Amino acid sequence: MSATGPFVDAAGPEQGAGESPASSRKRRQLLAAGAAALTLGSRMAAAQSAYRVGPPPHEKGPRVFLDYDQQELDAAYDQLAYAPNAPQILKRWESNSALSRQRLGAPLRLQYGKTEIERLNIFRAAAPNAPVFLFIHGGAWRSTLAENTDFLAEMFVDAGAHYVAPDFSWVQDAGGSLMPIADQIRRAVLWTYQNAARIGADPQRIYVAGHSSGGHMAGVVLTTDWQRDYGVPGNFIRGGLCMSGMYDLAPVRLSARSSYVKFDDAMVAALSPIRRIDRISAPMLVAYGTNETPEFQRQNLAFARAIEAAGKPVKLLVAENYGHFEIPENCASPYLSIGRAALEMMGLQRGQAPLQRPS
Repeated sequence: MSATGPFVDAAGPEQGAGESPASSRKRRQLLAAGAAALTLGSRMAAAQSAYRVGPPPHEKGPRVFLDYDQQELDAAYDQLAYAPNAPQILKRWESNSALSRQRLGAPLRLQYGKTEIERLNIFRAAAPNAPVFLFIHGGAWRSTLAENTDFLAEMFVDAGAHYVAPDFSWVQDAGGSLMPIADQIRRAVLWTYQNAARIGADPQRIYVAGHSSGGHMAGVVLTTDWQRDYGVPGNFIRGGLCMSGMYDLAPVRLSARSSYVKFDDAMVAALSPIRRIDRISAPMLVAYGTNETPEFQRQNLAFARAIEAAGKPVKLLVAENYGHFEIPENCASPYLSIGRAALEMMGLQRGQAPLQRPS
């Protein structure tokens, strides 16, 4: 030892008197590992605290719907309150969509209406006269574009189906009303039916799906009186998949979403699919995740039960340990519950289509 004390290794604690260099290194490694574990534990505890879900701690206020006070109801219709990792997942949607476009090629971009936004993304399967999986994106009626969910296309195209996804207005650009958006989406579905031959599709095998606010709009489409309102057969839609949607707008109207949607009695009545169950003419799949907000779980369960009570074919898919934004990723995989069920509904099997893409 030096006169100033025991030798200190630059990488760690002091070597004790009579301790061999090997023992000293082992002791330092154990101490370093313990310190790292404590640091990791502190970081994990902090992360778990930051990952709190649901409304902020508060004194219970007057009930505004069921057992919810206003803060609780607002949180139950606010995805970020229950999915704080949403920005990360949405970025993953975008990067995975870009990869799908690299593999499939750019989609056809065709106009279904007069305004600039009224366009369809179409990824075509190789086989002629193929069925169509038409997907309506979510985004709380006020964000997101079809291209952000292009990652869904690859499974359906590889299984032998055309994938069609419409763009449509955001509610803030529609005067706060959902009615023009519903009209656009219905016209996109109608265009697909009437122009099926143009894209090499079978007009009698169109399946409509949607997620979140798109799940709501899919429910609107599937409860539309097509014969009365558009003069086309009411049974051209062969199946529906509503994922994590809202089917009764009455409680949504009471939530903070009313700050940007101008709900009124007519809109709630016209665009609440659970009030139009009698118009459903196709087999239905309804899906949600166990990590979603309590209202999104309740709405989907209630919708499925109402369809079943009306004597119509429906299958409820409960994705265990999935949050709201992870549900479309489940649908994009033939190995997971929703994707597998969607292919079965369409009579398709995983990857049965030829590998070559249409020119």
